[in-house]
Amino acid sequence: MPEPDLTTARADVTHRAGAPPLSRDLSRRGFLRAAGVVGAGLALGACARTSASEPTEIVFFQSKPEVIGYFDELIEQFHQEQSRVRVRHDATSNLAGSFVRESPPDIGCLNYNFEISRYVERGVLSDLGDLPEAGRVLDELHPLIDVTASYPGRTSVLPYSLMAAAVLYNREIFAQQGLTVPTTWDELVAVCDALRAAGITPIYSTFKDPWTIAQGHFDYTVGGMVDTTAFFDQLKQQGTEVGPGSPVAFQKQFLPPVERMQELVAYVNDDAASRGYGDGNLAFADGQAAMYLQGPWAIGEIVKTNPDLDVGAFPLPMTDDPADRKVRVNVDLALWIPEGSTKKAAAREFLQFLMRPDVIDAYNAHALGFGVTKDAAPVTNSTLVELKEYYDRADFYLGASQLVPQSIPLQNYTQSLAAGAAPEPVLRTLDADWRRLAFRS
Repeated sequence: MPEPDLTTARADVTHRAGAPPLSRDLSRRGFLRAAGVVGAGLALGACARTSASEPTEIVFFQSKPEVIGYFDELIEQFHQEQSRVRVRHDATSNLAGSFVRESPPDIGCLNYNFEISRYVERGVLSDLGDLPEAGRVLDELHPLIDVTASYPGRTSVLPYSLMAAAVLYNREIFAQQGLTVPTTWDELVAVCDALRAAGITPIYSTFKDPWTIAQGHFDYTVGGMVDTTAFFDQLKQQGTEVGPGSPVAFQKQFLPPVERMQELVAYVNDDAASRGYGDGNLAFADGQAAMYLQGPWAIGEIVKTNPDLDVGAFPLPMTDDPADRKVRVNVDLALWIPEGSTKKAAAREFLQFLMRPDVIDAYNAHALGFGVTKDAAPVTNSTLVELKEYYDRADFYLGASQLVPQSIPLQNYTQSLAAGAAPEPVLRTLDADWRRLAFRS
């Protein structure tokens, strides 16, 4: 509300003071009413000045369970450094519902996948391209962002943290068995055979939780043989024309890696079908298997059980050429500000704080993520250091499971593949699902 013009109010009082004496028939009550109007204006002006000096409160939506407390601490640090903006951390609201009600959060920091892409494609996220922070983002990451979603002429999101996932392995078991990290598919099979001959489970798997199959066995094998960015770009261009006669189709390009995925299932623990993610972390920490197809998020859970476990990491080799090895990545967190926010300036100030090198580097070191900016600090975690060379030269791929909308039950399909289902019918079904999705879009 604009502040009342007190100069005009005072001039009006002066004019009345110089006016002829009040008529005797003007009631005292009328005079008091007039004086009350001026008094109310003065009081309103004082109130407006007080309101203008109060900080702007913004709503920050961030719901990744593992780091809710960490972001609470960052918010407190932000509050201590300035008094213009106050941040309310929301980790429980229904995000889609808030957009439908036209009351979205002022800023978000979420996993960048197809769920967030809906907001990008509809143009409901504001352009951040004019911020200096946008120019600091690694050029190699732009294709990973754009293949998921983009809006013409806008930089809708800024990546905040990137996770690099690969095969976790027990360095002590490898050393005891005289094994070296495999660099080709044949070497991988030979390592698995040697471990099994020694009575050691080669790979611990948790098929009870289908997401672990999708992000692990499925993504690693597909990404090791297929350029997922190029594949999904072409898939989108084809629209509804997806099938055996189209340039790209799941049943064509994904068949060879899925067949190799099923070969690897022969080397997993016998009770994989009844074991979940928590079981896998405990078992691997206890030395019950030599390898574990999980991302860095599992490392923190593993060290809780066995802090002395010497864990290494290597990209799953899927061909006979060592140069083909790549690491599976996903944009774990990305920042965005809705068009519907009425407090964009305050939200941008908080975003710039979060992107400050000392803040973003500290977060990624804490969360075992790789930096997304040109000036990012290198990783120091002993497990991730083995993956650094692949990340530095952009030998990475987006996991295919991250590029399939959740309306398609891909995780269930990968679970059936792990259970031994014939791959051809499953991949044909996936093509049909994509056609229906493209038709609705």
